[in-house]
Amino acid sequence: MQMSTGPRIDVPKIASRDQIRSYIDTGYLVLPDLITPAEIEELRHDAADLARGKYPCESLKPLPADMHDEEVLQNILCIHQPHFISPVMEKYVRHPKICGVLSQITAAHLPFWDGSVKCMQSMLFFKPPGFQGQAWHQDEIYIPTRDRSLIGAWIAMDDATIQNGCLYVIPGSHRPGYLYMQRPHGNPDEFDFAQESYGFDESPESPVEVKTGTVVFFNGYLLHRSRRNRSPIYRRVLVNHYCNAWSFLPWSLREGETPSRADRRCVVPVAGLDPYAWKGYETPPKNVWLRMCKAREEKLAQAAAPASSSAAAAAAAAAKT
Repeated sequence: MQMSTGPRIDVPKIASRDQIRSYIDTGYLVLPDLITPAEIEELRHDAADLARGKYPCESLKPLPADMHDEEVLQNILCIHQPHFISPVMEKYVRHPKICGVLSQITAAHLPFWDGSVKCMQSMLFFKPPGFQGQAWHQDEIYIPTRDRSLIGAWIAMDDATIQNGCLYVIPGSHRPGYLYMQRPHGNPDEFDFAQESYGFDESPESPVEVKTGTVVFFNGYLLHRSRRNRSPIYRRVLVNHYCNAWSFLPWSLREGETPSRADRRCVVPVAGLDPYAWKGYETPPKNVWLRMCKAREEKLAQAAAPASSSAAAAAAAAAKT
């Protein structure tokens, strides 16, 4: 019986041989100006539309039209799976240049890989001023693949600097294919609630400062983190996650399923063939998931403090009269 692979998706080849080699060796690749200024504006506009509740879903309710964008975005650290509800975000999941690079590097460590790629996740980070970053981690801990092919495509919607919480990486940390243990980081002022990976030498840490329109590609085993945004500007990023289309995606186990056969199918083919097209695809829910942050609680507490002080002062004055 012939298993259907679906139609082939052809994408342009963007990366040079040296860039492919660099990705294999270091675990990440920085490509400036891959996204045009007009495309960045489209992404920024749609990000605000998402936060305003333009797309009907349970997690994002409509907001007043007269609210300024900064007021709309200031309480959200991240929207998970925005491509589930926004056709604009899905468009950038399938962006031809991004997918062209992915078709060259995603599983370039496998000698017989044919360039086929699929997407399973999108994450839209706003990271307002004061918001925390994420402690050391490896994405493969959260999204397992069968062949170490998980890759993130990190689209800079603003300049990412040390001051506003850019990425930090440990070059080459993906090579052993080792997933480090995790523990609470104990530093809620710097990092969000997610645990930190530990047990390695942090000294090779390198900041990845990039300009708007840059795309940073990084392997799922690469150790990376970001720090608190200490600037007055946002650090908006759309990061989409992909893997070799030939890899199963054992993201979760269902009743009666074994780890060796688990394969979640809420995916988007973006390059080459989908060898499992014959399985069909799961329909994504028309919803997204929000990640808030300790910084939001601090802002609310600061806003409430003056009111509480005023009330206390008024009570004290009344007691004297």
